[in-house]
Amino acid sequence: MKVTVINGQNHKGSTWNMGNILAKKLSSDVKEIFLPRDFGEFCCGCTNCFVKNEKLCPHYEKLKPITDAIDEADVLIFTTPVYVYHCTGSMKAFLDHYGYRWLIHRPEAKMFSKQAVILSTAAGAGMKSANKDIKDSMFFWGIAKTYCYGKAVMAVSWDTIQEKKKIQIEKKLDSIAGKIKSHNGKIKPSIKTRVFFSIMGKFHKSGFNKADDKYWEEKYQFGKIKPWNL
Repeated sequence: MKVTVINGQNHKGSTWNMGNILAKKLSSDVKEIFLPRDFGEFCCGCTNCFVKNEKLCPHYEKLKPITDAIDEADVLIFTTPVYVYHCTGSMKAFLDHYGYRWLIHRPEAKMFSKQAVILSTAAGAGMKSANKDIKDSMFFWGIAKTYCYGKAVMAVSWDTIQEKKKIQIEKKLDSIAGKIKSHNGKIKPSIKTRVFFSIMGKFHKSGFNKADDKYWEEKYQFGKIKPWNL
């Protein structure tokens, strides 16, 4: 099982520790990305990825190694500390670059067999909204199954978290790891995703964006070819 971890901050704090624990429970084949260290560019809104080709994005070459790591992984782990009730700015800027991969545009077939985990921590609250920032992209990427876990650690560092809370975290991560392993290699996206995919196929058959329409015709025959069956 290949795992790619994308951290929404450079430092190895509480959320990173959760992601690291989970990754080790799943595999020894782990690639780790730190934002903004490994990618810190903001989308400039040129729309080239939508109306022409994602390779025309001014940040395409810098982003490509991370895109390759995402595509090659069986499991994606996203970690983010809560910043003002949302994910970090570096995580949001990173996800902005993959708008062209959303179901309404040019979804990548490899996504429909993957599992993803979103992990967040806060000294107080905001984990649900921070997780949703990332979960929205997971749905529109076509990810087959996404697990979310947010924990109010009541601390600003991993070392100062109460041992009782660390035990709770360990148990929860054990549960998530067990589910991921049981589904690995045989999971398919939800009915909601499959219905949305079919609707988008018909949408592009009627004509929307030339680059997207051509992609849907050549890759999916406007929805007749199902990526989760490939």
